[in-house]
Amino acid sequence: MARKLEEYIEKIHYSDRYSDDEYEYRHVILPKQLLKMIPKDYFSPEDNGVLRLLSEQEWRGIGITQSLGWEHYEVHAPEPHVLLFRRLKNYVPPQNHPALAGRYKQETVVPRRK
Repeated sequence: MARKLEEYIEKIHYSDRYSDDEYEYRHVILPKQLLKMIPKDYFSPEDNGVLRLLSEQEWRGIGITQSLGWEHYEVHAPEPHVLLFRRLKNYVPPQNHPALAGRYKQETVVPRRK
C-alpha cells in the first residue's frame, strides 16, 4: 500500500505558474487513484466526491509539495482531482517559518562598510 502511495505521489502533475495583478496561480492534478486514497473527511459533506478546501498541512499530507505561501483556494466539482492554488505575487516567506527550520545553513553576514 505504501509503495502504491509513493508511486501515485510521484505522478502528481504541477502546472506552470500563471498570474494576474495580485496573485500567481497553479493547478495540481492528482492521479485519480491517489484521490481514492484521500481521507473521507477531506471531502465536502454536501457533495460526496468533491474535496473541500484543504489546509496547508492537509494538502502537504497527501503528497503535494510546493514552496511556501500557496493556498488551496478553489475546487472544481467536474474535476475533483484538480486542485487550484494561489499565492500573493512577490510572496516572501517569514524567516521563522517551521518549514524552513534546519533547511538552510546559517547565512554568512558581511559587515557593512562605514
